[in-house]
Amino acid sequence: MKLSDAPDEQLGDIDPAEFRKRLHEVADWIADYRENIGDYRISPAAKPGAIRAQLPGDAPEDGEPIGNILRDVDRVIMPGVMHWAHPQFVGYFGATTTNPGILAEMIAGALNINAMTWRTSPVATELETHVLQWLQQWLGLGDEFSGVVYDTASISTMHALAAAREEASSAIRQRGLSGRAEVPMFRVYASDQAHSSVDKAAIALGLGEENVRRIASDAEFRMDVGALREAVFADLRDGFKPLAVVATAGTTSTASVDPVAEIASVCTEHGMWLHIDAAYGGGLALLPECAWVTNGWNDADSLVINPHKMLFVPFDFSVLYVRNIVRLRKVFTLVPEYLRGDAAGAEINYMDYGVQLGRRFRALKAWMVWRSFGRVGIAARIREHLRLAQLFTSWVNEDPQFELSAPTVMGVVCFRIKAADDSASDALNRRMVETINAAGETYLMQTKLRGRAVMRMGLGNLLTTEQHMRRVWQIIKDTAAKLAL
Repeated sequence: MKLSDAPDEQLGDIDPAEFRKRLHEVADWIADYRENIGDYRISPAAKPGAIRAQLPGDAPEDGEPIGNILRDVDRVIMPGVMHWAHPQFVGYFGATTTNPGILAEMIAGALNINAMTWRTSPVATELETHVLQWLQQWLGLGDEFSGVVYDTASISTMHALAAAREEASSAIRQRGLSGRAEVPMFRVYASDQAHSSVDKAAIALGLGEENVRRIASDAEFRMDVGALREAVFADLRDGFKPLAVVATAGTTSTASVDPVAEIASVCTEHGMWLHIDAAYGGGLALLPECAWVTNGWNDADSLVINPHKMLFVPFDFSVLYVRNIVRLRKVFTLVPEYLRGDAAGAEINYMDYGVQLGRRFRALKAWMVWRSFGRVGIAARIREHLRLAQLFTSWVNEDPQFELSAPTVMGVVCFRIKAADDSASDALNRRMVETINAAGETYLMQTKLRGRAVMRMGLGNLLTTEQHMRRVWQIIKDTAAKLAL
């Protein structure tokens, strides 16, 4: 039977009583998952293609009962899940899954509103403005900054550099870059530890990947300001135009913090835009004893922080703050005729501050999470992660077969197992990570520092306790003993 021939009772949504029944089932399923997540294998054992092999090749022609589909969540979906929220998952920066955030995502999914203008959803717009002001207070940013929510720091950084590009030249928004001899070759500077999103932004904005100058870092993996000055002077001699510097507060590999205040002086001297990538490390600002991390922030033109990395807002939630945010709006505001009525008369329409038109109601989860824990509660949880990182560091330092590879600044520890020589050690460290991750009881990362392979552990999950970290360390030592045989 074709849908057009179906009786009226088969049209519309699923039956309200059936929906209510299944909603309760899903709620119980989520609660059980969160309560028992520590019992799961972290990394899936499935081989590539195994999940698709269980799915029908043809798109569904007729509908199925929702109960059948929910049963397939356990049968098909769960075996392929990487359990980021597991308390012994210590890859990347951990996972900031929280129960208040899950509740917020459920509500936002039910409302399913589009936060592109104030009129299309007044509450989404005003709540976004409000929670961004809360965060701004916690970060100690001055009133001259205003924020906007995107999905990830990669997108935030791209928008910041787009504003820098527009401000440094003439009419790029209107006339573009190509075929214009009067437009200079721009340079963007970032340390050799900075995130790859800087390079991707240069690619997307037409600046060119080769025009991202990677500046050497010092012994503590922070940008060498002397090397930055030399690179800027060299580029000026060669006819390039220094556009922007991306300073990092919490680098991906080591969580190192660039000397932002000194970098800001270089930017002021040469009229460059200063963008701070505080995607990870920005959350440290909520701890009074860590106020040092904010040095130089108020001299920046823009700053990105990801509350989904340290501030317990579920993925995805990235915030870009811009000094005098009108500079961002000048690049991206574009109101088509079909939105002129909705866009008129509002205090702010967030569609004017980026490439994206349609926008999710992301502010709801920040509002619920931050109200649930408060600054004091968030800071206490971050402080515990810092304690666990230092404890793990002490275990590394006390064991003669391991060595620390970088200073432990935040909730990230880089370390390596020793071997007869560097080459053998590199191979052994890579094998350690692969073996540990394949076993499924914990999950680490590997990275390279000064050309050497190292293991990397990152904290961020509020479910992770000292007991979990002791188990992770024991797994590492047991794997080392096994591979030494």
